[in-house]
Amino acid sequence: MPVGTQGTVKAITPAQLREIGPQVILGNTYHLGLRPGDGLVAKLGGLHRFMGWEGPILTDSGGFQVFSLASLRKMTEEGVTFQSHVDGSPQFLSPERSLEIQRNLGSDICMALDECPPGRMERSRLEESMALTTRWLARSRAVPLQPHQGLFAINQGGVHLDLRRRHLAEALELDAKTPFQGFAVGGLSVGEPKAEMNAVLAEFVKELPPERPRYLMGVGTPEDLLFGIEQGVDLFDCVLPSREARHGRILTSRGKLNLKNARHREADLPLDPDCGCYTCRTFSRAYLHHLFRCGELLGFTLNTIHNLSYTVGLTRAARQALLEDRFPAFAQAARTGWMTEEP
Repeated sequence: MPVGTQGTVKAITPAQLREIGPQVILGNTYHLGLRPGDGLVAKLGGLHRFMGWEGPILTDSGGFQVFSLASLRKMTEEGVTFQSHVDGSPQFLSPERSLEIQRNLGSDICMALDECPPGRMERSRLEESMALTTRWLARSRAVPLQPHQGLFAINQGGVHLDLRRRHLAEALELDAKTPFQGFAVGGLSVGEPKAEMNAVLAEFVKELPPERPRYLMGVGTPEDLLFGIEQGVDLFDCVLPSREARHGRILTSRGKLNLKNARHREADLPLDPDCGCYTCRTFSRAYLHHLFRCGELLGFTLNTIHNLSYTVGLTRAARQALLEDRFPAFAQAARTGWMTEEP
């Protein structure tokens, strides 16, 4: 799911995004609630109409942004008081307010507000955080949404499997009364070692309800996508593909490519010979290297088209491989390409 933080996937148009073909994109509750304001978006017909995107939209709860604003916030039972990063004004976000914003935005998938703990939080503090997130989840469950909207619960617990399982059991108690439409795994890729994250995913994802979507939040490198799919994850989001594109770092079937390198100055080759995106069909590495070195905005657009096409294409191909019962061979071939070929 490409990330459209402020009602736009950075550097590309909705028409270009439609050609790439993601099934869902993200909007950001925290940012859109501040600017332009959820009331204005509702007045203008909702986020789909506002940003010109007809497909499904998932809005996050604002919990991760609150986590990233640790020096500007105060957490209480009622919610979070924080300073706006825009103008320093005092703001308050509660479970109810988070879903009110998402209801006004009119997204299709809404996320319950959670406290997103850092990767190395001590266990006793993590247990307190989990308990708060559970109480907030119960309050979120009581907020009415638009008929087309569904609510996902977010699981926390750090890298402790027993805490993850405890938190899931608490969510399932609420789910038995009024079902959630999906379950998300949060609080990973926030500072813990990759090996610890993978160990949790390998054991825990299979314990989530299999009949509903499983969403791994904030994870999106090609390696992480394949590993997560192997464990049973259905949805991913990450700013990495578009952010890397704006820095001239390109994702390809043969590994990472850095457009800043002088070796691309005269290269009459596409970014990825195995990619059929508009950028690879039309432009050479030499031209893209030139745009990047000159700071031309078109370079941001063309690089983003490719990186998102590659990432969305990888997950689309993985899904097809699963349907055809050949995923292990597909994953092995992808990994071999990253490790053994010069991009």
